[in-house]
Amino acid sequence: MVNKNDTRVAWLFPSMELGNYWHPVFSKLTELFNHTIIYTGKWPGFTKGYEDKFTVELVGRTKRLETSQSLLGYNPGFDLVSPAIVSHLFQFKPQVVFTIAFSLWSFLAVLLKPICRWQVVIAYEGSSPTVDDCNSKFRIFWRRMITRFADAFITNTNQGKLYLTNILKADQNLVFHQPYEVPDIKALSAQKMDIDTIEIKSQKRPTFLFVGQVISRKGIKQLLSACVLLKEQNYCDYTLLIIGDGIQRNELEEFTQQHELQNCVKWLGWLDYSILSYYFQMVDVFVFPTLEDTWGMVVLEAMTFAKPILCSKCAGASEMVIHGQNGYIFDPDKTEDLAKIMKKFIDDPSICIEMGNQSKKLISQHTPETAAMFFNEVINFLQKTI
Repeated sequence: MVNKNDTRVAWLFPSMELGNYWHPVFSKLTELFNHTIIYTGKWPGFTKGYEDKFTVELVGRTKRLETSQSLLGYNPGFDLVSPAIVSHLFQFKPQVVFTIAFSLWSFLAVLLKPICRWQVVIAYEGSSPTVDDCNSKFRIFWRRMITRFADAFITNTNQGKLYLTNILKADQNLVFHQPYEVPDIKALSAQKMDIDTIEIKSQKRPTFLFVGQVISRKGIKQLLSACVLLKEQNYCDYTLLIIGDGIQRNELEEFTQQHELQNCVKWLGWLDYSILSYYFQMVDVFVFPTLEDTWGMVVLEAMTFAKPILCSKCAGASEMVIHGQNGYIFDPDKTEDLAKIMKKFIDDPSICIEMGNQSKKLISQHTPETAAMFFNEVINFLQKTI
């Protein structure tokens, strides 16, 4: 078997946009495998504190082509990636190639296997209706073809594993299931900030927090509708903070004003990733009302800061929530159920502490170090099959 520090590892990421949470993981992976290169067609720069901790090579420019618009989930489409990845890989000569999902880069990786003699690992974040594309015969055919020639698969969720094995017919012995997109407190708090300047300290408690894109898929309107129900029942002694920006923000701010929720709902806009820790620390409960998410990193980030989680059943990260222990899982379309759950915390804020402690205990098993070791186990498994 090749000495692990000499193993050349390539990661093919069509886009690293909004992928700050990967940086601590890649830093740890590079400590295990010195010859690791991340190839991407969209690179926003290093997360503060992780500058040059791993090697990145920009390959062309990835463009997202959306074939239709969805009000409930992800917009269907595909990534246009540069074929120049081939020359980069020929030059690097990796022994193991991790590639994200089933893009053209994944196809090229398995196509060139017989020539380049590398092994290919497909990283499938998690399962969701739009992303799974079970109704598209062409996409299922394409994915099954790639699946047939891949050497192993990784996924964050059990649902992702079921999709790979049941729909794409992957050998279950080749599918490795463990959360590998995981949070890191250091990355979330890399930028120092004067806590006294954060206005939310004086808000009514308990304080609920949402972090994410302000788009229809994230279910923020359903969350605000639950707030309307609370108002109708004279529940106004709480605060909901919304961090993020997006095309739906104006519409939802108007909704807030129309239903006179301004005293309870505060819009903070987009904030830098490196200061989010201060807000996670100062709130009481995290809410994730998404209509569709293959994973949902913000759920794990909130758990790191010992917060109870109110998580939509439509998020892959709902597998990290034990209903009634470290939070609650709900149907985002049943706003009355979400309102009832929020009332539990308004009526008895003391439950936040115990549930938050359970969250921190659960997430403590999943760190950048454990993720890097997970990749190490997969690589060792592949090398034993050579």
